[in-house]
Amino acid sequence: MNLAGRIDAVVIGASAGGLEALAVLLPALAPGLSPPVFIVVHLPRTPPSVLAEIFARKCAVPVREAEDKEAVSPGTVYFAPNNYHLLVDRGPQLSLSADDPVHHSRPSIDVLFESAAEIYGARLLGIILSGANEDGAVGLAAIHDAGGVTVVQSPKEARAPHMVLSALKLRPPDRVLPLNEIADILRTLDRVGPLERMN
Repeated sequence: MNLAGRIDAVVIGASAGGLEALAVLLPALAPGLSPPVFIVVHLPRTPPSVLAEIFARKCAVPVREAEDKEAVSPGTVYFAPNNYHLLVDRGPQLSLSADDPVHHSRPSIDVLFESAAEIYGARLLGIILSGANEDGAVGLAAIHDAGGVTVVQSPKEARAPHMVLSALKLRPPDRVLPLNEIADILRTLDRVGPLERMN
């Protein structure tokens, strides 16, 4: 699946087993990546997350923890902070919320995916990875209904397949793939030159 020219943003949801999956996917993002990437990983509410620091050392693109009211930069990976929902607002800019947990989770994958679908519509790529609850299924359905591209990790490969199976039940995704093939999709995403990035 070559998505060159079709995708303006990427959202990824992961829970149990998701960090191992992200360790395969995020290094596939090439320098000069154009679409931003927004990620929710279910983690304990304390202590503060160090995901951005960990993955910044593995990636060729900027990786940071999302901040409230922050303008979205091209080609940047944003992790939701512990105990806050991450949303994408018009601008586009980021928004953090302390609203009630969804599927016992804050941050919630559904909350991120639904907000991003409203902003990016058919030009959004949504990816659900390994996890042990149902969070993300409704959000991925929202991306599907908005005309976006939906990808689910192969349940046979997922360490905790419940989350991907829940997504499969709600809407048929565009692709069900092992991690190495999802990484190949990420490698096809658009890249921009330094001058374009500054404009």
